[in-house]
Amino acid sequence: MNESSWLEYIEYSAFMIYDWVLVFAVLFLSLELLNEVLTRRFTGARGLETLSSLFTQVPYYFSELLVFGAAIYLYYSLYAYIPWQQPVNGYTALLVLLLADLTYYIEHYALHRIRVFWAAHSVHHSSGVYNTATAFRFSLFDPVVSVLFHLPLVLMGFNPILIFAAEVLVQAYQFWIHNEMIGKLGPLEWILNTPSHHRVHHGREKRYIDKNFGGILIVWDRIFGTFQAEERLPTYGLTTPMTSTNPLKVQFHEFASLYADLKQARGIGEFGRYLLKPPGWKPDVE
Repeated sequence: MNESSWLEYIEYSAFMIYDWVLVFAVLFLSLELLNEVLTRRFTGARGLETLSSLFTQVPYYFSELLVFGAAIYLYYSLYAYIPWQQPVNGYTALLVLLLADLTYYIEHYALHRIRVFWAAHSVHHSSGVYNTATAFRFSLFDPVVSVLFHLPLVLMGFNPILIFAAEVLVQAYQFWIHNEMIGKLGPLEWILNTPSHHRVHHGREKRYIDKNFGGILIVWDRIFGTFQAEERLPTYGLTTPMTSTNPLKVQFHEFASLYADLKQARGIGEFGRYLLKPPGWKPDVE
C-alpha cells in the first residue's frame, strides 16, 4: 500500500476499534453485574459506585472533544515544520504503537508521582469497586496530560494519525483488564498487562501502591523496577477512601486537598514542591 492508503486504513481502523470497544465494554459490564447478582455480591452501594464511575464520562467526553480538536491543530502545525518526517507504513505504525505504549508508561508514572497530575488521575483510583466501569472513570483533565506527553512523538517526525491511532489502541486495551472475573493468564503474564497485574495497580495496600504502570505491555514495569505480582486480591481505592458517589466530588476532591496545601505554603519553593512532589509530601518530611 502507498502512504495515502496506509493513512486511510489506520484512521478507519482506529475509529472502528474505538466503537467496538464501547460495545464490548457494555456487554462485559453487563456480564460482571449478572455474575455479582448470581454470586450475591451485588449491593446497592456497589451499584451506585458503578454509576458514579460511568457518570465521570460526561465531563470527560466534552473535555476530550475540545482537547482532541486542539491536539489535531497543534500536532499537524508542528508536523508541517519537521524536516525529518517518517514514512507511513506498517513498520512505522508498529514502531509508533511500541513508543506510544512506552509513553503511556512514562505518563502513567508521572500521574502517580507528581501531585498536580495526581489531582486529576486520582479520579480513576478513587473507587472501592473494581469492574469494567472503573476503566471509564476519568478526570476531565486527563486528555490535556495525554496531549503533552505524546508531543515528543510528533517531534520525532511521526505522522499525527499514527500517534492518535496508537493512543486509541493503548487506551482501548485498558477496558478488559478492569475486572475480577479473569484470573492469571500463565505465560502471558510475563509480557502483557493483564487483569491480575492491573488489579495490583488499583490496590491500596502498601506493597501494591505505585506498581504496574504499563498499558499493553508489562515489560516496562519489569525493566524499570515497578512490577509487583498479585499475591492476593487487593483492597481497591485511595489510601484515604473516597466515600462519596457524587460525580462533582469524585472529579474535584483531590484538587480541593491540593488547594488547601497550597494555601499554607511558605514561599514559592514550597508552593512548587506541593505541586511537583509526590502525593503526601509535606515540608516537615524532607
